Amino acid sequence: MSKDAILVLGATGTTGRRLTGRLRSAGATVRAASRHGDVRFDWSDPGTWDSALSGAVRLYLMAPHELPVDPRFVERAVTRGVRHIVLLSSRGIEVMGDERLMSAERTVRGSGADWTILRADWFDQNFDEGFFQPAVVAGALAVPLGDARQAFVDADDIAAVAAAVLTGDGHAGHSYEVTGPDALSFAEAVRIVGEAAGRPVRFGGTDGDYLAQQAALGLPEEQTRQEIAAFTALREQGDQSATDTVRRITGHPPKSFHTYATEAAARGAWKE
Repeated sequence: MSKDAILVLGATGTTGRRLTGRLRSAGATVRAASRHGDVRFDWSDPGTWDSALSGAVRLYLMAPHELPVDPRFVERAVTRGVRHIVLLSSRGIEVMGDERLMSAERTVRGSGADWTILRADWFDQNFDEGFFQPAVVAGALAVPLGDARQAFVDADDIAAVAAAVLTGDGHAGHSYEVTGPDALSFAEAVRIVGEAAGRPVRFGGTDGDYLAQQAALGLPEEQTRQEIAAFTALREQGDQSATDTVRRITGHPPKSFHTYATEAAARGAWKE
């Protein structure tokens, strides 16, 4: 394997740390970048960009939380020698009007480097590492998607696809939809989590449920209603379907949501 470096942004995050581990196990030279990682990188501090990019010819790019990808960084990365950019994006961004990720995709496609976009469905890990975890522990979660089915995907599988794309050939110019093996409603997913955790977890799938949940968290109603509008568009799109991307790119089947929940519970993810 080439020793040209792979720069992984968000290397301490949900997919980044899994990707970093996989790449290093495979013998790749990895620059694991984050605000507090092995390689310091801060989107708000352009003074960290050049040192992070040093020696990198491939880049795993994540949009910073709630912020857009800065086109100046992507331009700088290509100028400094990055030849292939793999962007973690999301399914349904056009439907939900997610300009942050749509802009990131446009920036990468127009960068002049080879690019691959990974459009992932809802992360399994939202329930144990992310923003759903406190609600699961509290015993109630609201997401205004009704019975619409989503193809939840495990972060380990996203990392496996990213590793294969970053170290293999034939992926330039492709956009891959990365999903788990089955499509589930949120009610089904919450039931599986509750059973694995050994605790009752109530699911609310209406706009009113979500308004009440967000108000209890002290979030502004205007912001919540904007989120509901995006969720409504996704709900009206209907059920999502699973893809064969994980198996096709990595050679192994994606992890089921039930397996994920069982493993997370065994680690104590939902203990108070």
